[in-house]
Amino acid sequence: MSELSTAVPSSQGVSLWDDAWARLKKNRLALLAATFLILEVLIFFLAPLIAPHSYEVQDLERTMTGPSWRHWFGTDTLGRDLFARVLYGGRVSLTVGILASMVSAIVGVIYGSISGFLGGRWDNLMMRVVDVLYALPFIFLVIILMVYFGRNFMLLFVALGLTQWLTMARIVRGQVLSLRHKEFIEAATVLGIQRKWIIFRHLIPNTLGPVIVYLTLTVPAVILEEAFLSYLGLGIQAPLASWGTLIKEGVDVMDLAPWMLFFPALFLSATLFSLNFLGDGLRDALDPKGAKD
Repeated sequence: MSELSTAVPSSQGVSLWDDAWARLKKNRLALLAATFLILEVLIFFLAPLIAPHSYEVQDLERTMTGPSWRHWFGTDTLGRDLFARVLYGGRVSLTVGILASMVSAIVGVIYGSISGFLGGRWDNLMMRVVDVLYALPFIFLVIILMVYFGRNFMLLFVALGLTQWLTMARIVRGQVLSLRHKEFIEAATVLGIQRKWIIFRHLIPNTLGPVIVYLTLTVPAVILEEAFLSYLGLGIQAPLASWGTLIKEGVDVMDLAPWMLFFPALFLSATLFSLNFLGDGLRDALDPKGAKD
């Protein structure tokens, strides 16, 4: 009996997440992007220990000096160290992007799962509301909120998050529509489990794959929106800075101090590319059709 057990290997099932991780590890570009983002986050949030100067200290005798050993990325129009401001600006931009994306995910996942599970008239009504909201220029609504309620950091990521949940809701609704007639959902319904527990314990966990993929694509969209608002002067206010405000300052003096535009634009572009590469890699890894590869 022991010889037979050693001769025949035991077959163990592989979960969706284990299979996805195995396929993601084969995507070198996605892994490189993820590594870059992790290192970037660590550097940004260790900025007080890394930056040789404070981001708000002014030295009016060294305004708009080029990159040097003393100021690695040069200085701005007020003599502030650009390297420190880029690091602190990255903290702000990534924080706004991640938190706003989480707001959009929470609202979109709950709304879309309820709409898809209820179906019928409720689904039609809830989706018509989404269609109407799609027709509204949300970026202008964000600008109105920022002007009316003040330029508050918390309001910024909430407002940006509330402009991104519509597509998330549609994605989740489509997933729920394909899942609600599955055997495990029908079994839970027959057993008398309440609808809210079916949605939160069974449906939403089975939609996390597409949600995670879209979330990685929402973060760069939110960062760009924040950069646009900051470019208009409606985003982060001094002495704090984001990549958007730094780019705005750099554009104003790009002929005299091109480094003020180059470095924040470089970090913003690298971050956006990395997030998109990671999102594409996660999409391929979580695609069930990829299991046959």
